[in-house]
Amino acid sequence: MQKILLNNINSPSDLRLLKQNDLPQLAKELRDFIINIVATKEGHLGASLGVVELTIALHYIFNTPEDQLIWDVGHQAYGHKILTERKDIFHTNRQINGISGFPKREESIYDAFGVGHSSTSISAALGMAIASQLKGDLEKQHIAVIGDASIASGMAFEGLNHAGVTDANLLVILNDNAIGIDPSVGALKQYLTNVKKGIQRKNNIIEALNFDYSGPIDGHDLPKVLSELERLKSVKGPKFLHVITTKGKGLQQAEEDQVTYHAPGKFDKISGERIKKEKSLYTKYQDVFGETIVELASKNDKIVGITPAMLTGSSLKLMLEKYPKRTFDVGIAEQHAVTLAAGMVTQGLIPFCNIYSTFLQRAYDQVIHDVALQNLPVIFCLDRSGLVGEDGATHHGVFDLAFLRCIPNLIVFAPRNEIELRNILYTAQLGLKNPIAIRYPRGTGSIIEWKQPFLKIEIGKGICLKEGNKTAILTIGTIAKNVSDALELIDNSSNFSHYDLRFVKPLDEKLVHTIFKKYSTIFTVEDGTINGGFGSVILEFASENNYQNKIKTLGIPDKFIEHGSIFRLQLKLGLNANSLAENFKIYS
Repeated sequence: MQKILLNNINSPSDLRLLKQNDLPQLAKELRDFIINIVATKEGHLGASLGVVELTIALHYIFNTPEDQLIWDVGHQAYGHKILTERKDIFHTNRQINGISGFPKREESIYDAFGVGHSSTSISAALGMAIASQLKGDLEKQHIAVIGDASIASGMAFEGLNHAGVTDANLLVILNDNAIGIDPSVGALKQYLTNVKKGIQRKNNIIEALNFDYSGPIDGHDLPKVLSELERLKSVKGPKFLHVITTKGKGLQQAEEDQVTYHAPGKFDKISGERIKKEKSLYTKYQDVFGETIVELASKNDKIVGITPAMLTGSSLKLMLEKYPKRTFDVGIAEQHAVTLAAGMVTQGLIPFCNIYSTFLQRAYDQVIHDVALQNLPVIFCLDRSGLVGEDGATHHGVFDLAFLRCIPNLIVFAPRNEIELRNILYTAQLGLKNPIAIRYPRGTGSIIEWKQPFLKIEIGKGICLKEGNKTAILTIGTIAKNVSDALELIDNSSNFSHYDLRFVKPLDEKLVHTIFKKYSTIFTVEDGTINGGFGSVILEFASENNYQNKIKTLGIPDKFIEHGSIFRLQLKLGLNANSLAENFKIYS
């Protein structure tokens, strides 16, 4: 019986005791280990399967953690985690109180830099390399592994541009598999395709930036990868290795359907077939957006859709299928997406710019300088707002209300359900004079028949959901459902009123004055940060108008929230229905 090599590999030092001809067997075992765990625990699959050989080679050739290895984004770092002292706890990946799905400095000395958003690896590795130079540590290696989708981002180019005029000991490895989450797009992607086909002079772009270029090589050919990494260790200055891999390598379904198997959910570890979940009666918010924008675009030819590399995740793929010339995937380029939308507005188009909440953080200046300052009515659709679950702190969309509400001219709206989302999308394309940010969560809603006739929403108008006589609860967005459920658990619920303000900006001041005059105790509940968020709006209103009511703000505390299911996180933060009910009873 063949010995299982992985059983005795707990760290890179163990790995380096193996003979090179044992490494292909280890690669197969590592793939099987990843497949077996992710099949039942879920997570990001295809990216990690694609870099198994590269991962083994990097830790075999380089003296990690002394040599510093940075994985861009981190979707592909599962093999890295397993080989770096986390094999026995890898089954806790992305689970509450378990290890993170992304590299995280506080989790392991082998995680040289925390990641989660793309295109940061080159800048970080360059910073480390320059620091090593300044400290006189000239032999230390600094390696950034970046994908072909991530390297097309502006920040990656900024890092390359700087590195090319240094003599820093930096190795950039391009993991080229022609796909990010969706297929890669843009002129650079076409250039890389031509390089692989031998059509393009391969060193044109990279060597022009003063990098020592090598490749492309087969990233699954372990002897070749090992040999090239060993050679590059002695090459001075910035160097660039172009590696060709197959996302999902080793699992047929993952190779054939790379978009779905980026994060496939649970699947059969033998056949690779996905395990079908019981079909929900409810629709995902992303699909409410996707179906609604197609419906609106069919009646308004000025509507266009823009996404920075999230066609599938945002459901703009539905519009791409129907209106390909009016749908723009600009790659991982959030800043460009925002200013592109601004330019389109000046020419009479109506752009729906769909960006995940945490990704909009990367385009904050563009929102202020290029959109709001000029009062251009771009429609921002912020998917994945609030708590998003297992992706954790890098992806929770909890800061958007706070960082958007301080921007002049910008309308900020949060629908409490699918019908509200549908109606605000309809309202936004009727001719708003201001830009608007519409933030909605990941996951399904709570209404089955959401495709109702369109109704125009009055900008800045809140509504009363439940009338009571003692305490008022003010909510924004879909957290209203938890509050409604909480009130059903309270015996004296007639004491409580529930208002959905809907707009953080402009605030329905007439309604809020009425609330402050009628109720002695006021709660605010939100799924965003308390600091500077919706609760702060109400506290500021009270201060400005000299109200002395008791105000209690509930939401996300001033700390980064870990990974875990949304249900478990809400329970931990006191935002589930039972916890809210107890809170209301205590403070009312």
